[in-house]
Amino acid sequence: MCTGWIISLLGVVWVSRWIYIQDKNNFNAAKNYDEVVIKYQGKIFYDVALFGKPTLRLLNSSTVVAISGGLRLHIAFLLAGIAVSIPEYCAGALIIYSTYTLDRALECKEDQINKSELCGADKKTGLIACVLSFLIGAFLLARDGIYFAPFFPFVVGYLYTHGVRIGPYTLKLKGSMGVKNIVIGITWGGTIALIVSRWCSSVVTVGIIFLFFAMKIFVTSCVNDFKDVRGDAAAGIRTLPACLGENATKKVLILVLLGLHSVMLYALFAGIIGDEWFILLFGLVLTIAFLMVYSSSFEHKSQIYYRKLREFVISWEYVFSLALRACIPV
Repeated sequence: MCTGWIISLLGVVWVSRWIYIQDKNNFNAAKNYDEVVIKYQGKIFYDVALFGKPTLRLLNSSTVVAISGGLRLHIAFLLAGIAVSIPEYCAGALIIYSTYTLDRALECKEDQINKSELCGADKKTGLIACVLSFLIGAFLLARDGIYFAPFFPFVVGYLYTHGVRIGPYTLKLKGSMGVKNIVIGITWGGTIALIVSRWCSSVVTVGIIFLFFAMKIFVTSCVNDFKDVRGDAAAGIRTLPACLGENATKKVLILVLLGLHSVMLYALFAGIIGDEWFILLFGLVLTIAFLMVYSSSFEHKSQIYYRKLREFVISWEYVFSLALRACIPV
């Protein structure tokens, strides 16, 4: 088991690096062109830059988040004592990919600043990728009688992006201080809980799992907002970092993590969740250590290990926790 996880981990790293090198080489080779254009005599795709750099970035921008979400679902299964189910993990990853890609393809005001590298991407290609990944994910879940879970994040994702128009007013979920982060936590914590509840009959266990992932995702979404303060402020979104400042937000998040893991510790000793102490401890120590040293200024440093630190901790925490867990003798 240990060897398998290590090989899988090295494989993921190698493939990610290979894709990056290939992308760089392919586009550096076309020195006189900003993008590769594929012309097709069709009504939808005629003379559209389907595979230009921005479009590739759009299609790839949610990949790591989706993989992390699939592994998150695996951890939820471990906490609930449910047998491993690869199709459900793949379905979860596809649903996450479709929702986040939809958010980026619809191009919100804040994304013009926060994700300027996606400007110029072909939105139709992104929307088609969203629909295909959603349909495949929903199909995989429907095979096991799970019908509502795939629509939950998809619908909330659309409302989260565009809001609900009532007469002359538009109600956006990104409105008040911290609401954006709470909505993100509830969305994905709720989706995970809905999937887990298909096999776990204990309401308390499902509730604890919902609480754990809702709060964990709340924390990580706040961390992501450290670098997005300027864009969020321009769009009128009052995130915690924008309202409280970076240092105060870090302190709040550390208190949230300590409180959450106190509940998880009780649930573990009470037998409400599975004995996955290593995953819980690893996540707590890694995230708190990260919050103590991280600064949004890291995003602009020349050294790549500073710029990638946030992504490493948030997106790859579950990969490393599962890999290290597999090395622990039972």
